[in-house]
Amino acid sequence: MKLVTRSDLGWPASAAPAQATTKGVKVHYEGSPVSTKLLTDHDACIAEWKAIRKSHLANKAENYSDVAYNYAACPHGYLLEGRGIGHRTGANGNQALNQAHYAIVGLVGSSGLTEPTDAMLSAIRDGIELLRKNGAGTEIKGHRDGYATACPGGPLYDWVQKGAPRPGGESTPPTTGGGTSSSGTYTVKKGDTLSSIATAHKTTVAALVKLNSLKDADKLSIGQKLKLPGKATAPAAQPLEPFPGASFFHGGRHSPIIAAMGRRLVAEGCSRYSNGPGPNWTNADRNSYAAFQRKLGYSGSSADGIPGKASWEKLRVPKS
Repeated sequence: MKLVTRSDLGWPASAAPAQATTKGVKVHYEGSPVSTKLLTDHDACIAEWKAIRKSHLANKAENYSDVAYNYAACPHGYLLEGRGIGHRTGANGNQALNQAHYAIVGLVGSSGLTEPTDAMLSAIRDGIELLRKNGAGTEIKGHRDGYATACPGGPLYDWVQKGAPRPGGESTPPTTGGGTSSSGTYTVKKGDTLSSIATAHKTTVAALVKLNSLKDADKLSIGQKLKLPGKATAPAAQPLEPFPGASFFHGGRHSPIIAAMGRRLVAEGCSRYSNGPGPNWTNADRNSYAAFQRKLGYSGSSADGIPGKASWEKLRVPKS
């Protein structure tokens, strides 16, 4: 997790009301134009976040005590602290909705920068998991769920409806190319913007910026040639280990399946290993698997670290 704290931002402790628990987290976007400059300049992300707080504090009608969101996520994968842990949001529309869920905003908007990068989605997921460890329940919703608004916009809301999967996880199978291999070029014409070019060629601003190594996504020159992303192709499917049964994970079991499971847990960001993983079933394996179960939304006895069939299939352990 790449966390920028309030202290890093030069902000005092939040004066927002305390809120120890919620049903979960709601995802937001800015709802106004956001410059594509944020894609290439992390300082612009920090400036954007500070400007959001400044505008909220100046809003006498809403009478915000602080920036409305608990956290923000930027295109570079940084989680930016707002009200933070243990504070009620002011972003969900009314008091009842604010009490029900914490809030995280992705720094994308209604025009300009509209598509979240994979790094941004991972940062939002980091924020969700951080809040879950500190009082949030398992629900992940969009701002529009329960309140009449377009927020969090089409791309973010589509991701929320899929369960807000971490990019590269089970719900987003890896592909070769990653949308950045070139399949042709486009010559910039008068009136073109990177957003309009991305829309016309069924890609994203972020993909064009990465493929063309653009320093400023807002500055295009007539006649400039841009590489266009090629279509990603899926790799051959890898055989997976079938679920060996819960009883397999008891009694000092020694198996290469356990080592393969551990490597997948590490890849999922759920490692609780100080050494390994290895072929022996240990408390570190169990603690790591429990972290993966919590990542999937399980809690209590359903997140005890003993694999079950549903979570095992989502972990996608390759055959050893």
